[in-house]
Amino acid sequence: MNAQDRTALNRLIQYLKPHIGLIIGSLLAMALVAGAETSIPALMKPLLDRGFTGGMEGKLWQVPIFLVGLAFIRGLAQFLSNYLLSRVINSVLLKLRAEMFQSLLHGTTEFFQKNSASNLINAVVFEVNNVLTIMGGMLINLVRDSLTVVGLMGYLIYLNWRLTLAVLVIFPIIGFMIGKINKRLRSLNREQQSLTSDLAYIVEESTAGYKMIKIHGAESYEMQRFMEKAERLRQFSLKSAVAGGLNQPITQLIAAMALSAVLVIALMQSATEGTTVGGFAAFITAMMLVISPLKHLADINQPLQRGLTAAEMIFALIDQPIEESESRKLDMTSLGRAKGGIRFEDVSFSYDQEMGRDEALKKINLNIAPGEVVAFVGPSGGGKSTLVNLLPRFYKPTSGHIYLDEIPLEQIVLSDIRKQIAFVSQDVILFNDTIAANVAYGALSDEGIDRGRVIEALEAANLSAMVKELPEGIDTLIGDNGNRLSGGQRQRLAIARAIYKNAPILILDEATSALDSESERQVQEALDTLMAGRTTLVIAHRLSTIEHADRIVVLEHGRIVENGSHADLMKHDGLYANLHRIQFSNA
Repeated sequence: MNAQDRTALNRLIQYLKPHIGLIIGSLLAMALVAGAETSIPALMKPLLDRGFTGGMEGKLWQVPIFLVGLAFIRGLAQFLSNYLLSRVINSVLLKLRAEMFQSLLHGTTEFFQKNSASNLINAVVFEVNNVLTIMGGMLINLVRDSLTVVGLMGYLIYLNWRLTLAVLVIFPIIGFMIGKINKRLRSLNREQQSLTSDLAYIVEESTAGYKMIKIHGAESYEMQRFMEKAERLRQFSLKSAVAGGLNQPITQLIAAMALSAVLVIALMQSATEGTTVGGFAAFITAMMLVISPLKHLADINQPLQRGLTAAEMIFALIDQPIEESESRKLDMTSLGRAKGGIRFEDVSFSYDQEMGRDEALKKINLNIAPGEVVAFVGPSGGGKSTLVNLLPRFYKPTSGHIYLDEIPLEQIVLSDIRKQIAFVSQDVILFNDTIAANVAYGALSDEGIDRGRVIEALEAANLSAMVKELPEGIDTLIGDNGNRLSGGQRQRLAIARAIYKNAPILILDEATSALDSESERQVQEALDTLMAGRTTLVIAHRLSTIEHADRIVVLEHGRIVENGSHADLMKHDGLYANLHRIQFSNA
């Protein structure tokens, strides 16, 4: 086992420490199981040597009582050990899953860009079950079977130490063979894990894009893509099964060789040292019983390797950097309700400096007064979305500073910054919950939802008529991402959520671009209600929607090239005026 494996195991052991009482109870029950296994061959010797010669006359009734009692104790102990260990394992799994999801929720934007949703689902929901294999199967086999082997080997030595030496030869041979198989299994498990995530990603993409697949008749293409990955996964699964499956037959072969040697030696001893039939039968029974736990111990390698591979993924997710640590908050400024003044000072940003990509923003200087409505326009790739994404600190500027109410953004507690911002995008994200829960998103329970404010927000977003038609009103479930609502209703529900939040700063990212004229009119009315008295940053391609903005900022190639009101920019006859003419001539 390499250093990386030992580190993963040590970390898993730390999760077990709080449950030490249950673990000790489980170990004691396992010891009882092992003791019961050892008792079976111990009964064989007197039964054969005296029972069949009349030496146990009058006591034969004790044999079935002893056997039944032994089976009862063994069964009860086995159930108890499994139950106690299951309690430990499920408690640890719950803690691991909670830590993984907590780390996921507080992950950086870069983390989500580098990991697909299917990879993260696979880690949190499925891969963690492989840790169940390593902690459950390994502990049961390792402890119970090791105790059984020790007990039976002790009895074998007591019966006949010479014969036992022949049996002991199999241990180093089995250990050597398992070591050889180990390396192969580890690499196969890693590749299998990667292919499983890739396959899940194809299913995720196909499910999300089913309309596009159907309209383009791409079912055959997607099936081919799926089968290529599935076939590769099948091949690696078979290779892993072959490598892991070698453990048991090798163990059995070596055990059979040892058994053959024992038989020859025992027959030779019976002629010279008077080995009894009962003694020989007890020895063979003990030896046969020791083979089964030995096989289990040999088989521990495959789940161990699979579990360690899964543990690496789990701890990599738990250890990934979070946006802001609790210790850092102590040195930062708390912010109640902001006035809404925003200032960009020499702000530059690059998505990937190491790859040599051009800066998405270059030396941005901009003052936005509290309550001002500022629209950002310009050609695609100009830096509009990047600029507004810096404000909630989804990204950090590579140089320069952003100020909120003249406080540097990096000095304000991150959660306090985001409390100041409501966000409405063309890509509406809704949750498979009630209308009320979506409007009051972030409330920890139904009791925490202000239903009066929800109704007011829905009315302000022109949704009250629609809600009245629903049999369950605001308690109606809206389906996966609001698929039971129309596009305009989904958009207005997102606006109602922003109204309910009542944040002093509002970001609108193409909020009406994907709607028909009637829906756009209703959404625009809702937006006008929402924007009142708030500092508003609007990203828009449809210039007709932002002509009444207090100020329009034109971005091109990451730089501010124009800044002023609609009338000023039209008089200037620059890039904005040209874009305006193109749109209205096309219209």
